[in-house]
Amino acid sequence: MKKTILITGATSGFGKAIAQLFAIHGHHLIITGRRSDRLDKLKNELDNQASSVTTLCFDVRDKVAVKEAITSIQDRTIDILVNNAGLASGLSPIDEGNISDWDLMIDTNIKGLLYMTKETLPLLRNSTTPHIFNIGSTAGKTAYKNGNVYCATKFAVDAISQSMRIDLLPYGVKVTAINPGMAETEFSVVRFKGDKERAKKVYQDIQPLRAEDIANVVLFCATLPEHVCINDLTLTCTSQANAIYTIRDSEKPKQL
Repeated sequence: MKKTILITGATSGFGKAIAQLFAIHGHHLIITGRRSDRLDKLKNELDNQASSVTTLCFDVRDKVAVKEAITSIQDRTIDILVNNAGLASGLSPIDEGNISDWDLMIDTNIKGLLYMTKETLPLLRNSTTPHIFNIGSTAGKTAYKNGNVYCATKFAVDAISQSMRIDLLPYGVKVTAINPGMAETEFSVVRFKGDKERAKKVYQDIQPLRAEDIANVVLFCATLPEHVCINDLTLTCTSQANAIYTIRDSEKPKQL
C-alpha cells in the first residue's frame, strides 16, 4: 500500500536519506525545509521514483508558518510523520554557553517538533496506519561534557515520545523514537558554525553511521505488521557504545 510520508528537515542528512528511500518504494512524499533551492532540487530528483512529491518551505520554529503550511494540505491524509528537523549549535561549558545557540536548539528540537505534531495530528488520525517518528539522539540517553542544552533538548524528545505514545494510544497512532549515535552528516558542520575541518575530526579514524543507515531503520519500523510498534530504538556504529564512549581504529587492540 502506498502511503503519504511527511518529513521535516528533508533537505539534508537523515531527512534527505529517508525521503530518497521512501521514494524508491513509490510512496507519496511531502518534504519540508527552510531552503527552497534544496527542496526544489530534491523534488526534481525524486519525482521519477515517488508516486508524488509535494514541497513545503518553512521553518519549524515558526508556529504560524507551521500552521499555514499544514493548512495548505488539509485535504491530504498523512500516514507517517517524521519529525527529523533538529540541530546542535555550539559545544561549550554551561557557563560559557551562547544564549542564541540555546534558543535555536530549544526552538528547533523541542518546540518545532511539538508544533509539527500538533498541526499534523488531525491528518494522521484520518489514516488507517498512523505513525510518528521522532528523531532523537544518544545524547538524549546519556549527557556528555559540554553537551548541556543540546542533550537537554534530546532528553526532552525522549520524554515527549514516551508521553506521546501514551496519549495517542486510544487513536492507534504508533510512535517510534529513533536515537542515532555518531553519524556523518552536516550535523557537526552546523554545530561548529561551518568549520569543516573541526567537524571532520569528530569522525576521524572511525566509521560512523551514515544517513542511509537511519533511513533503513525508519523503513523497517514503518513496514512492520500493524500490531507491532517499536517504541524506542537506539543505534550506534560498532565503534561507539553510547554518547560518551567511542574507540578509534588506532586505539583498538590487535586481538581479544
